[in-house]
Amino acid sequence: MIKKGFFLLFSIFLVVNLNADFKEGETLFKNKCSTCHKSYISFKKLKENFFERNNTLLNLTIPTENMLAWAIMESSKKIGDPNDPEMRSIEIEEYLKNYLANPDINDSICDAHVLKYYKKKDPMDISDEEAELLAQYFMGYKEDRLKKNPKPVKVLTKDYDEKKILEKANKEGKQIIVFATSQTCYFCKKMKKEVLSLTEVEEAINEDFIFLEVDVDFVKLPFDLKKYFKGMTPTFFFLTTSGELLHTYPGAWVKKDFLQILKENL
Repeated sequence: MIKKGFFLLFSIFLVVNLNADFKEGETLFKNKCSTCHKSYISFKKLKENFFERNNTLLNLTIPTENMLAWAIMESSKKIGDPNDPEMRSIEIEEYLKNYLANPDINDSICDAHVLKYYKKKDPMDISDEEAELLAQYFMGYKEDRLKKNPKPVKVLTKDYDEKKILEKANKEGKQIIVFATSQTCYFCKKMKKEVLSLTEVEEAINEDFIFLEVDVDFVKLPFDLKKYFKGMTPTFFFLTTSGELLHTYPGAWVKKDFLQILKENL
């Protein structure tokens, strides 16, 4: 019992300590780095900016905070082994200290396609403690963002405001999904439970879309979609940021197929 109690207390201490380090790292980043590195911009908008508009949309000369977190943690040049977080933290710390002390485009872990748009960075010294806090911040960045935006689904009621929805879509650079459902629809409930509630699916939706759920038995479909609705639930309507219909997908879908549908509508 003593051993179990010790390990429980140690685990609680470790979680609390890591969370404290993340918060301190977040504060450090905002105080020391955010004057240059912009805050979160959706990857959909970033892709449009760099790959379709040659950086004329955002005119970025330095990566955003989520671009940095993705490059460090998930890109093909990611730092460290995801299965060894302790060693990974050390490797990230060393990379940050070395790169900031002598910024060299050849040592950058950013995507090669976007590097040509970045301006040369001036050298910057950070302490061992600051490097450790920044490493914890980047390692916890994605999880923290998901906690702050846990569910992508917005259930529309009779008093919804189309104008506000479109303003949000334009501000965030996200397309719109309207999910036509019904309380009596078995396949709607099945898909919500087995597909839409999965973390991977939620992340994919949250990244690039505004997801609106509408119970068609009680609420009118937005954006004049009624004329395209054939009465089948579920039906998924994909719309542009201005509310124009792109594609309609009637019926339920398994995870693999639904993720492909999301990808096709980016």
